[in-house]
Amino acid sequence: MPPEFPHDKKELIEALLAQPVLARLATANPKTSQPHVVPVWFLWDGQAIWISAFSSTRKVRDLVQNPRCAVLIEPEKPDKLQGVLFEGPVELISQPPELVCDTSLRIYTRYMGYEGARAAEPQSWAVDPENHLLKLTPSHIAAW
Repeated sequence: MPPEFPHDKKELIEALLAQPVLARLATANPKTSQPHVVPVWFLWDGQAIWISAFSSTRKVRDLVQNPRCAVLIEPEKPDKLQGVLFEGPVELISQPPELVCDTSLRIYTRYMGYEGARAAEPQSWAVDPENHLLKLTPSHIAAW
């Protein structure tokens, strides 16, 4: 069970997480401690953040060796909420393939729309053997 959202910002956070805004995923190279931050598409299911990622990417290579990460989500036009930060360990999920494909398509649909996610390229991403899911069940949530 992830920590609860700050009560004074709960509605604002839930509204932000329902929008298809970019998130920033931060990992760290375990050998050099060099941080790595990349924009990602995400899906919040009420308990965890899900991200589709290929195993050949630096973010996945970093997470295989050091599963701790941070995800920052900011509104496009900050007002009463500037951002939400999620921290914790990531699970790297590659099985069952149906879960990877279905969840990836839900993420793609959020950002590309139903028709866009049904195009040949996103469809091929979803079933590519390199495609994995990153599941961050946060151990810490901060909002400001």
